[in-house]
Amino acid sequence: MIRVNVICVGKLKEKYLKDAIAEYTKRLGAYCKFTVIEVDEEKTNDDPNDAGISAILDAEGKRILSKTDRSDLVIAMCIEGKHLSSPKLAKYISDAAVGGTSTIDLIIGGSWGLSEEVKSRAKLRLSMSEMTFPHQLARVMLCEQLYRAFSINAGSKYHK
Repeated sequence: MIRVNVICVGKLKEKYLKDAIAEYTKRLGAYCKFTVIEVDEEKTNDDPNDAGISAILDAEGKRILSKTDRSDLVIAMCIEGKHLSSPKLAKYISDAAVGGTSTIDLIIGGSWGLSEEVKSRAKLRLSMSEMTFPHQLARVMLCEQLYRAFSINAGSKYHK
């Protein structure tokens, strides 16, 4: 069974978001070994300069990359990434599994995004939309899309 990790910066605060993640974690358990891995958000002042933002991204990036293995397929969630339909994401995951991938790591950065080091490590840069979403909500949306992708691959009626 393939392992899927969502590696993200920060902790969920709102109960309704935690509940949604718990529900998708339960559902995904039928299809994969699913884990959400949270890394600490870098502390900063409210209005960091460019150097401060770069330092934040680098520190968070190192924490993120420490949770990946060299053999993992890394997907960076970033606004400049590629747009895939749900069926195309399902095919990407299926092709990866058939091709021998045992672990997929999907990375969600903090409020400043992802470091170039993390993006460079990624085999795929993926965007959910050209719109900007709070990274905590993006986590729920990504989990739903992963569940949808596995459902598509299993021939379930979830995806209509």
